[in-house]
Amino acid sequence: MTVPERWVRVASVAGLGAVFLAAIAGQAAAIAQTWGAWYWVPGSISAAAVCLLALLGRHRPPWPAVAGLGVTALAILVLLLVDRDLPAEPSPALAVGLAVLIGSAVRTLPPVPAGAVAGAGLAVVAAGQLAAAPPPAGSSVTSMAVLFWLVAVVAGLTLRLLDSRARDAAERVRRAERLELARELHDVVAHHITGMLIQAQGTRVLARRNPEQVADSLSEIEAAGTDALAAMRRVVGLLRDEDDAAPAAPGPERLGALVERFRRQGPEVRLNMRDEDAEWPPEVTSTVYRVVQEALTNVLRHAPKARSVAVAVEQGPQGVSVEVTDDAPAVSAQPHHRGGYGLIGMRERVETLGGSLHAGPRPGAGWSVRATLPVRTREP
Repeated sequence: MTVPERWVRVASVAGLGAVFLAAIAGQAAAIAQTWGAWYWVPGSISAAAVCLLALLGRHRPPWPAVAGLGVTALAILVLLLVDRDLPAEPSPALAVGLAVLIGSAVRTLPPVPAGAVAGAGLAVVAAGQLAAAPPPAGSSVTSMAVLFWLVAVVAGLTLRLLDSRARDAAERVRRAERLELARELHDVVAHHITGMLIQAQGTRVLARRNPEQVADSLSEIEAAGTDALAAMRRVVGLLRDEDDAAPAAPGPERLGALVERFRRQGPEVRLNMRDEDAEWPPEVTSTVYRVVQEALTNVLRHAPKARSVAVAVEQGPQGVSVEVTDDAPAVSAQPHHRGGYGLIGMRERVETLGGSLHAGPRPGAGWSVRATLPVRTREP
């Protein structure tokens, strides 16, 4: 079955909390057996404070990391003032919590603050080692703390690199989609301008033969100019690659051909278009086509057990809406893979046109992709 993202977060927090509790309980038992009496209390309190910061604030650096480093330094100082015979180096449980905070900071903070947090973490561990009297050369607790620090830094840098690559890939997809949309809008504007020129030439003839029809002709030229201006505003800031020109915007008949072609490769597809004769701007029609194409491709790739797919396209008060749903079993829906870079590009295209796109699992089973595109109604 598909596990909601909220439950995944809850499970991860619970698992990390269980690790922290086990580490604190284990070190408390070890200190009580070795030192006896209440000696386990100070280390457990400081470790619990750092672990709580790591549990609740690991996604909000840098302040949780700074607070965790401050608590660690304070714990070392207090132990030195209370009893210099007690081990001053960070305890294993505290080192685990500190490692989570350092790894999160290295992953998410800018380079300079991330380096400062990582360096401060190593300095705190070294200070605990040097503050002990006599300094326990090669202490296993200190070695463990250094190992946790190293793992945290490596893990943070690795995740930072993966996040950077994911952002770069998403930006490439967005840029490619902008260029594709720019090519299509360029052709749309060229079509409008060509029509305006033809109408203007015809108006000159009407002015000599039927002056009473000039007003209607001028109204058509004005409407075409308004459409061209609206399309041109969307294309501002976008580039056009002349070597890879896009074809003309696909109409409803090509949407039916797309569905038929997919039906031959995958599950049964039902197409429901209530307004087949509706006239939409070419950029809206082509975007509807691309959303359906991407959604059907995702079904083919990521939902092999889907038995049927429904495609619904209709025009309502808020514009044109297109929704693609499938009935794939929840176990094969793979939500983390269904929302790939293709949907990022589709969302970029839809939002550029002033619309919205939502994709996610359906209640029970299956997946849904729904896009809404505003359509300006022309005044009669």
